[in-house]
Amino acid sequence: MDHLAIMRRSWGLTGKILSGEKSVESRWYNSKYPPWDRIKTGDAVYFKDSGEPVTIVSEVAKVTQFSDLNPQKVRSILEGYGDRDGIGKSEAQSFFDIFKDKKYCILIFLKNARGIEPFDVDKSGFGSMSSWIVLDDIGKIRK
Repeated sequence: MDHLAIMRRSWGLTGKILSGEKSVESRWYNSKYPPWDRIKTGDAVYFKDSGEPVTIVSEVAKVTQFSDLNPQKVRSILEGYGDRDGIGKSEAQSFFDIFKDKKYCILIFLKNARGIEPFDVDKSGFGSMSSWIVLDDIGKIRK
């Protein structure tokens, strides 16, 4: 499967993926949204900052899912994986404040991340606010 991950540009995480500073992508939810139960080892994840073209692809090395979260579990996940998720020690509290009430977390371990020739996508039919799209072929939404 192919996956399109749309990143919040203001967080500056796509550059950290390319540099290797970020080797885990986390998604935090109150409900089981994609890619929950729809991503597996060997899948490809394409990354783009919101409003920008796709510029990165990475292979999925491993997926770990957490459910029934509470603030203590959220803190434990951030302490255990935050550095690999591109979250610096000085940012840990602000990310905890954002995620502390979430019920689900997916950790996607990345490998072989690389820059690619930028391309735009057409998200029509997926909802303008979609931040993760699961496809059998990224070419289906490539412009």
